[in-house]
Amino acid sequence: MNTDYILKEVEKYALKYIDQIIPWLMTNGLKVIFIAIGAFFLHKILIRFIAKAVRIAVRPEKHQSKEAEEKRENTLIQIFSTTSKIVIILVSSLMILSEFGIEIAPIIAAAGIVGLAFGFGGQYLIRDIISGLFIILENQYRIGDLVKFDTLGGEVELITLRKTTLRDIDGTVHHIPHGEIKTVSNLSKDYARINLNIGVGYSTDIEHLIDVINRTGNELADDPLWKNLILLAPQFLRVNEFADSAIMVKILGETVPSRQFEVTGELRKRLKIAFDKEGIEIPFPQIVMHQAPTKPKTTQEPESI
Repeated sequence: MNTDYILKEVEKYALKYIDQIIPWLMTNGLKVIFIAIGAFFLHKILIRFIAKAVRIAVRPEKHQSKEAEEKRENTLIQIFSTTSKIVIILVSSLMILSEFGIEIAPIIAAAGIVGLAFGFGGQYLIRDIISGLFIILENQYRIGDLVKFDTLGGEVELITLRKTTLRDIDGTVHHIPHGEIKTVSNLSKDYARINLNIGVGYSTDIEHLIDVINRTGNELADDPLWKNLILLAPQFLRVNEFADSAIMVKILGETVPSRQFEVTGELRKRLKIAFDKEGIEIPFPQIVMHQAPTKPKTTQEPESI
């Protein structure tokens, strides 16, 4: 008896709400679906349009490689695509809320009031966005570049209008607001440089040393495994310093962006092998200790009484 009563009540309320839901689905519900589908396809179309527009608009700078040009294009595409996605989501969400019978005018007004309430905090957000715009327009760095920000450094993984994300050599991810960036050092723009100081013994024949260094640098630049990474073969530049225990010489060369570290490491290895083969000494700090001579002990004769 109770079960039949419950089933009848459930059926009654179900029919009541179905009678209300079906007309809504046939009018407002269809609009919600069309808004969602339209937003999805609009986003897809905008992404393609942004990609083509950026690749047409971005002109290569002087001495800029194809890889550097692609980095800048990908950075701009990623930033504009993210911004357009946020705008589409906000607008479509407001339109869907209005179809559910929710007044969006008070929501917009409340958003303005909240914006005024957080005005002091918003000034930092505006500062970050303005700084980000200048970073992008001036092409200071791009996704994939190696950079240093004051005390932080690493590879750029993400750039938005507000912040830059770096991953350092330890794998640690750093998020830096653009307004906090005071100095930017780009280690991988256009080309990178091998800048190596190495010490040799004072007894080394400098002309022989120059020949060994230049020959080793040319062999590295001609190696099929490395020649595509080297723009200018590492060569002897000058005697840089007379140190306490060594003559310091400077070696310079040029590589494609971001590859200077691995090329420099290979050059160090080859120089060590060449120096050992040619008998060139790589000294290390040594301390020479001198011991003062001791006076021989003399035996004293007992005094006579």
